[in-house]
Amino acid sequence: MFARLPARLLCLALFSVCAGLLAFGLYLQHIKGIEPCPMCIMQRYALAACGLIGLVAGLHNPRGKSLYAYSGLLGVAALAGGGVAARQSWIQWYPPAVSECGPGLEYMLESFPLASALPMIFRGAGDCSVVDWTFLGLSIANWSFLSFATILGALTVYLLQRRKQYR
Repeated sequence: MFARLPARLLCLALFSVCAGLLAFGLYLQHIKGIEPCPMCIMQRYALAACGLIGLVAGLHNPRGKSLYAYSGLLGVAALAGGGVAARQSWIQWYPPAVSECGPGLEYMLESFPLASALPMIFRGAGDCSVVDWTFLGLSIANWSFLSFATILGALTVYLLQRRKQYR
């Protein structure tokens, strides 16, 4: 099914979907006033990385070994984003007994050296457990996890079908 589609088309479709998801996140932030937490920002970076990998691969039209290189990079970015989304979903479902309210991302990056700020970002602030928006009963972190899982699933199916097709 996927393997018959040109890799360039799939890569550019990935870029379009990622750009749309990022645009929706910016809409929620700037129009609806939902401020992203540090974990949300990390998920945005991972989604932007997936989109950029799709764009570069689509412009490059990957074949052979370059297809597997782009697939590996995409897999790493999607796993990283999915891991952060899974952790945030866990925090939202089972919030800590003691609220760990912490400073926002901008404050951390302005006030601390990057080496100190990164662990704080990954630890997440108390506001990472707050569910500000839902759709069909799922939070933004849940939808983000599903998006990264879909990227990984589609990538796996594509590579398996491609491998089977060229045997």
